[in-house]
Amino acid sequence: MGKIIAIANQKGGVGKTTTSVNLAASLGVLEKKVLLIDADPQANASSGLGIDVESVEIGTYQILEHSNTPKEAVVKCSAPNVDVIPAHIDLVAIEIELVDKENREYMLKKALESVKDDYDYIIIDCAPSLGLLTLNALTAADSVIIPIQCEYFALEGLGKLLNTIKSIQKIHNPDLDIEGLLLTMYDSRLRLSNQVVEEVQKHFNDMVFETVIQRNVKLSEAPSFGESIINYDATSKGATNYLHLAQEVIKKNSN
Repeated sequence: MGKIIAIANQKGGVGKTTTSVNLAASLGVLEKKVLLIDADPQANASSGLGIDVESVEIGTYQILEHSNTPKEAVVKCSAPNVDVIPAHIDLVAIEIELVDKENREYMLKKALESVKDDYDYIIIDCAPSLGLLTLNALTAADSVIIPIQCEYFALEGLGKLLNTIKSIQKIHNPDLDIEGLLLTMYDSRLRLSNQVVEEVQKHFNDMVFETVIQRNVKLSEAPSFGESIINYDATSKGATNYLHLAQEVIKKNSN
């Protein structure tokens, strides 16, 4: 039975897509079978793994509409053991189209029932909002990873996200866990970065992953080559960080 993990934070630019792509690739390298679902209309997770988003005919939009099955939407990518359900800009329309539908929050959950047993992990890259797309992802997920960048406004909006998660637990998905808070874009030379790490660890203790994702030029370059950091430069700090994160996730879920 695959574990479904949503990567969510309504703040943009905190490393959601970087984490989705590289955690999926790292789990794949560690011989886990992974499905990455791109649930962001910007489709960066798809293009970041070398998929031509312009040519996507069946993707997240179609599985949310239930006009196609997840198996029909799956695309192979450059990362070993990783399948992708890509996004396309047409995903923007889904929020409006689902509004009048009954059980609109459960569309993704229902669609994934048919493939949940085929994978060890299903990773969902969420859009930077708390709209219907993210609501669908969190309702379908078993747990959520929340990336937090090590910068001044890091904790701004986190309370709002945690309240949203609480209300989803209450109304739609009582089994939703917080897999962990992931500190990203860490620069050890900056006092501010170190302060944010201390603050988050002090407030949230065990909820915070031991792995901290460091600022790394290679991590920024990899998507433009359509590759994960593991494929692009396996010796980089970014690759080491994400492999550690994947090991932490596996360890956490094998207990």
